[in-house]
Amino acid sequence: MSLEGKAAIVTGSTSGIGKAIAEAFAAQRCNVMLNGFGDKAAIEAQRAELARKCGVKVEYNGADMTRPTEIAGLVAKTRTAFGSVDILVNNAGIQHVAPIENFPPEKWDAIIAINLSATFHAIHHALPIMKAGKWGRIINIASTHGLVASAQKVAYVAAKHGIVGLTKVVGMECADTGVTCNAICPGWVLTPLVQAQIEARAREQGIPVEQARRNLLAEKQPQLQFTTPEQIAGLALFLASDTASNMQGAQLVSDGGWTAQ
Repeated sequence: MSLEGKAAIVTGSTSGIGKAIAEAFAAQRCNVMLNGFGDKAAIEAQRAELARKCGVKVEYNGADMTRPTEIAGLVAKTRTAFGSVDILVNNAGIQHVAPIENFPPEKWDAIIAINLSATFHAIHHALPIMKAGKWGRIINIASTHGLVASAQKVAYVAAKHGIVGLTKVVGMECADTGVTCNAICPGWVLTPLVQAQIEARAREQGIPVEQARRNLLAEKQPQLQFTTPEQIAGLALFLASDTASNMQGAQLVSDGGWTAQ
C-alpha cells in the first residue's frame, strides 16, 4: 500500500483517535489536514513535528464542525493546500450522558450537529472532488453505539446509528466510482472523552478511578481491555488500501466482543 502524495482530512485530529489516524496516514507519506480544538501553540507544535518526522505536508484548519460554512471551507482549503482531497476521515465527536427527560436540548443539538450532520456536510463537499479524480476513501468513525444502544446516551446513540445508515447510502451511491465509504465501530477506546466518563463515575460512586475503569469495561466487553487509538488507525489504513477497494457501506467492529453477545 502506498498513500504517497494523497491528501487526507481528519476531523477531530488534535487528540485521541483522530490524532492517531492522522499520524498513521502521515507515516504512509500522505499529506494531512488536521482539525480540532485545543491550545493553539500545542496544535502548531503537533503539526510541525508530524510534518518534520514524516516528511509530508501537514496543515491545520480550525473549522467548527457545527458550522456548515466552515466545513465547506475546510474542504476547500485542503484542496488548495494539497491539490486534492483523496481521503476524508469523519472523526470529530462529543458526548453527554443523562436520562432523556433530563437531557438538555442544547446538548442534543450539539451532539447531532458534530457527530452526524458534520459528516454529511463534509462528504457533500468532498465527494465531487473524489469522483472527479476517480479515487477516494471516506472513512466514518462510528461506534458500537451505531449498532447497539446504552441508556443515558440518547443523542450519541442516535447520531452514531445515523452514521451507520449514512455510510450505507454513500457506499451504495459511490459504487463503481473509484470512491468507497465505510465505517469503523470501536468499543471502548481510552480517549480523553472516555477518561472523563470514567472519572465522573469514580466521583459519583466514591470508588478509585482504576476500579471505575474496569467496571466500565466489564459492563459491555467480555475482553476486558480497551481498543487503542493506534488499532483504530490501523483499520483506517486498511480501509484506505487497495485490499478494501471492494468494500462499500461496511462496518468494521473492534469492541472486545461487545456486539457479539
